[in-house]
Amino acid sequence: MKAKATLKQIAKELNVSVSTVSKALNDSPEISELTKIKIKEYAKLKNYKPNIIGLNLKNRKTKTIGVIIPNILNSFFAKVFSGIEKVVDEKGYNVIMCISNESLEKEAHTLEMLSNGTIDGFILSVSEEAQKLHEYNHFKEIINDGTPIVMFDRIAEGVDCDKVIVDDFDSALNSTQRLIDLGCKNIALFSSIDNLSVGKLRAEGYLKALENNNITINPNLILRTDSEDDLNEKIEKIFDNNTIDGIFALEESDSVAALKFGLKKGYKIPEDLSIIGFADGILASRRLSPSLTTVSQHGIEIGEVAARLLIERLESKEENIPYETVVIKTKLKERESTKKL
Repeated sequence: MKAKATLKQIAKELNVSVSTVSKALNDSPEISELTKIKIKEYAKLKNYKPNIIGLNLKNRKTKTIGVIIPNILNSFFAKVFSGIEKVVDEKGYNVIMCISNESLEKEAHTLEMLSNGTIDGFILSVSEEAQKLHEYNHFKEIINDGTPIVMFDRIAEGVDCDKVIVDDFDSALNSTQRLIDLGCKNIALFSSIDNLSVGKLRAEGYLKALENNNITINPNLILRTDSEDDLNEKIEKIFDNNTIDGIFALEESDSVAALKFGLKKGYKIPEDLSIIGFADGILASRRLSPSLTTVSQHGIEIGEVAARLLIERLESKEENIPYETVVIKTKLKERESTKKL
């Protein structure tokens, strides 16, 4: 991890007192303009950031981790945060949670604000807008300034950092294969997250399963959108114009929509129509009838692994630890929306 400079280090390198450095960085009139410029430029070169909460100058540790999630209403992110909290508590750290609301601007602002001496490192899932625009410079800048990041679920491929992901492609391939094994021949794909990396991987897994079984891909059965509202507007047309005996849905809301419209159109589930969806939330497992067969992403385990990766990096005395990508295996939880083999 790239080390941040301290006031003492800057003072020593420039052969001035710590007080002079502090006053120069705070624009004190006691310090000449030439000295201010010299100290400020050197501090910027050495990645110095002011310590806004009086941290210990020797190690600059706050024992606090920042967590940024895209959506507070998503049950998956709630599970991940639960896993993070568990490990953080065990290790004697604190946690600050922020929500990007899928906004690139808010995500970047939160990173900048909290990296200014408030936290030691971040655990985050990339916002929808950042992925849509492929804009990841704000992550690179924070890492280059010496603050480590661990990404989970939605990641930025071009950013060098630790990552925790699930096997999205394989999970989708295996789920679609399950529907095929159940006798489904006309399997629809419903996605409201096609602008996200995970959505693209899951769609690729679905297509690969059809290819593996020599099933002709029918574009009329594939609904790939960027929002829940867009999917709900178009989903009824899919049911009206096609014969469907299986559905693979890429998000919990997509699964709920599939079940809702399937029942509305008179399908018996699972006798006439089998449904498998991603994300194993309370809604899918307990509050729907029939209950949904889902791909469990093990959110709590993802949070635990992400927290351990970050804390291990923060507490390591080595500077050049190789970055690690951990893949968490999913599990298919079969319920009432799929037939039994």
